[in-house]
Amino acid sequence: MSRLPSGGGCRGDRHAHLTDLHLRTDMDKLTVISGCLFLAADIFAIASIANPDWISTGGSAGSLTVGLIRQCQTIHGRERTCAPPQLPPEWITALLFIVLGIVSLTVTCGLLVMSRWRREAARLARWIAFAAMVLFCTAALIFPMGFYVKEVGGQPYKLPNNTAVGSSYVLFVLSIFFTIVGLLFAGKAQCIPVVNTRRRNALP
Repeated sequence: MSRLPSGGGCRGDRHAHLTDLHLRTDMDKLTVISGCLFLAADIFAIASIANPDWISTGGSAGSLTVGLIRQCQTIHGRERTCAPPQLPPEWITALLFIVLGIVSLTVTCGLLVMSRWRREAARLARWIAFAAMVLFCTAALIFPMGFYVKEVGGQPYKLPNNTAVGSSYVLFVLSIFFTIVGLLFAGKAQCIPVVNTRRRNALP
């Protein structure tokens, strides 16, 4: 009589299948985390532009807050008035880079959602998020060059004693931080399929 197969091959296939499911679940978790971080960075960057408080001068009486699309002034406790600012070329360039970074992060979030059905979209999303990080970091370097404007009264990369960066600048720095951390998680998610392939190739 012929012997029935021992079933070792089936057990090996089941183990490989379970390993694939486990790795896919880990990859999905990392993708979700990176997507949430990119979304948070996107929201913080949008809020930093919308809020006219990149630079704050003075106290409660006669205070002035300067933003990239508005500047607001409060004179001796009166109602706050806001108007579009006259931006120097450095701030116009920084604003352009920030807007491009926001668009890049928005596209990144869309690609990460699409990656649930098309895995190759996650790799493209990672590169676009990297471009957003470069744009944000470049804007962060260019923005202090415009401290010489008369509303601020400082010098490039140097603010006067009675002037400080406002909440909008803090939000922008946070958006850079979340973008970098999101890239780390996205990179780790991309490494999982490579590790899995190496393990398979190492099997006899």
